[in-house]
Amino acid sequence: MPTTSVHTDPEALAMTLVAESTVPVERLWGAFADPRQLERFWGPPGFPATFTSFDLRPGGRADYRMTSPQGERFHAVWQVTEVDEPHRITVRDLFTDADGTVDDSLPAGETVLSFEAVGSGSRVTVRSSFGSTADLETMIDMGMVDGYEQAFGQLDTVLADLREDALGTGTVTELVDDTHVRITRAFAAPRHLLWRAHTEPELVRRWLLGPDGWEMTVYENDLTPGGTFRQAWAPTGGTEGEPFGFEGENLVVESERRIVSTERMTGAPFPPNTNDLQFDEADGVTLVTLLVTYPDRAQRDVVLATGMTDGMETSYQRLEREVLSAT
Repeated sequence: MPTTSVHTDPEALAMTLVAESTVPVERLWGAFADPRQLERFWGPPGFPATFTSFDLRPGGRADYRMTSPQGERFHAVWQVTEVDEPHRITVRDLFTDADGTVDDSLPAGETVLSFEAVGSGSRVTVRSSFGSTADLETMIDMGMVDGYEQAFGQLDTVLADLREDALGTGTVTELVDDTHVRITRAFAAPRHLLWRAHTEPELVRRWLLGPDGWEMTVYENDLTPGGTFRQAWAPTGGTEGEPFGFEGENLVVESERRIVSTERMTGAPFPPNTNDLQFDEADGVTLVTLLVTYPDRAQRDVVLATGMTDGMETSYQRLEREVLSAT
């Protein structure tokens, strides 16, 4: 979803973001009114939101947290003051502790989300205002402007019809910037089956093999924060190549939703990547998204040059054939 403008107004103590979409205004509204859709983009890449309560009525509240790739949790709440479907939502946006108690030491703001039809599409305007210059500057220093832009950059994927727009397109690799690569793949299967296929050893061994002619010789994974994993492969028959493997540590594990882990090739001298694997379901279609953070551009390019995308697609086709169709 293209962000058409982001403007900070120090005199009004406010920041305003405007973004437009080709979908009708009712569809755009729906992405903000449904917590399962909202948490797919309300947070920049690597800091997805999880809504633990959601009452979008005047006097209601929506509690959420954002979880970093290192497992840090940042808690907040919307205190809802106005709802005019599908035109306007007004909330007090406040930081809280893990129990939902407002943290008065951090900036308090009011956010107004306005929705309007624009030609055959729609526009959302997000205006966040604060009580003092210090609060506004604190939020800017915390990365609010970049965070909003990055978060709204994910909204097109949420608004898209996964069955129509993503199924059948195979594995898609996007260069986000010098150190980030986003890889997506859609499956005509519920999220819980994709989670099982990625976490149950007997299922993983059926499909996570890369190109034909290879076998998985090791799969060990302690699916707890701080737990380690190890995977290894070897060629079979007359296939050329040398055995190799990966190892790392799980940083975040949220069942059927997200796994964040470090990953290093066993015995390699270079530093590890961070892999952020997420599962999102809509209408029986699950989108698997892998956001990879590399130490630098050079390492990113070396990994991509190995044919990683093609190898992943071969494995994903095997996943559909050997696991999803038989489970």
